[in-house]
Amino acid sequence: MLDTTFALTLHILGAVVWVGGMFAAYLCLRPAAGALEGPQRLQLWRGFFAKFFIWVWVSILLLLGSGYWMLVTTFGGFKGAPLYINLMQLLGLIMVVLFAWLFHGPWLKFKRAVDAKDWPTAAGHIGLIAKIIQINLPLGLIVVAIGGTGRFWG
Repeated sequence: MLDTTFALTLHILGAVVWVGGMFAAYLCLRPAAGALEGPQRLQLWRGFFAKFFIWVWVSILLLLGSGYWMLVTTFGGFKGAPLYINLMQLLGLIMVVLFAWLFHGPWLKFKRAVDAKDWPTAAGHIGLIAKIIQINLPLGLIVVAIGGTGRFWG
């Protein structure tokens, strides 16, 4: 019981950090940063994402590690998992793939463009990063809702 409680705590914290960070970035920081001039805005995003993405990777490790540990120990593996666990797993893996693409593609290109002071190129990449977050944020909110309510489904 204690091991499951600890794993679930890590799982919840991982989700809160990742999904909460996307929520804050997209719905709070993005509108506030819009008032800044181009280079200042792009440098702000570069600094923010450089810090936040480290925490996303930590969150992914916590979510996958704790999630699969609970899948095996609590539900007896994939066959014993209820529907809500499989839905969380599917949507969560889609989120991980989208983040990995964001990180290794648009983010690294954006970071290099900002560092080179190539503002037009950086602006194009930040637009794609925003679109990926625009997809991942609702997926994350749905996963959180499923995780919180799934055990009560009929």
